Amino acid sequence: MRDPLHYELMRADELFTLPSSLPFQAFFKDSLAPWEWVQQIAKALESTSFPKLETPIPAGLSITGPVYIHPSVQLPPYGSIQGPCYIGAQCQLRPGVFIRGQVIVGENCVLGNACEFKNCMLLDQVQVPHFSYVGDSILGNRSHLGAGVICSNLRLDQKSICVTNQQHVRIQTGMRKLGALLGDGAEIGCNTVLNPGVIVAPNTHIFPAKTISGFMGASGR
Repeated sequence: MRDPLHYELMRADELFTLPSSLPFQAFFKDSLAPWEWVQQIAKALESTSFPKLETPIPAGLSITGPVYIHPSVQLPPYGSIQGPCYIGAQCQLRPGVFIRGQVIVGENCVLGNACEFKNCMLLDQVQVPHFSYVGDSILGNRSHLGAGVICSNLRLDQKSICVTNQQHVRIQTGMRKLGALLGDGAEIGCNTVLNPGVIVAPNTHIFPAKTISGFMGASGR
């Protein structure tokens, strides 16, 4: 059951702003809790009619299911894109990218080599260039993952995931799978593991090779 105080404890607009270019404004309200945006991804994509792809598809790139790819997107010579999926203008997909359904990508993003994306949303100008896993997560505008960053989305005991807000209050989400919620401008150093339900405040920088839990603000925990 949803915590009745969670709207007072944290709102999505404290972390990120949905770009006006994305055609899903009705689903991602500022007043929702940020983890509720993750729950809205599938609903938003189900509501969308996907036109026939007009972009030339490289021979080694597999695309299945309902997928929208803006004609300006740079596609790799090999990789896999499974719908439903929406990829906005001027994005760059690099070799070996694996998009595993329920993915929304804004404009001017990098989805890098050997990176996997599943049930997640990348807002505008997000960079995930090398060897990362992003599942059940929201990456805010201009956020960046260094090489090898993992957004872990499942507890070892598979119990429901709690999050921690700015006041260090623990909130039960009722979600079995929840990855990272990164605010606009967050920078995550190489080979860092973000444990399930991590919240990173806007413009926060995290050093490389860390294991992060709970809430991380610009001035530390």
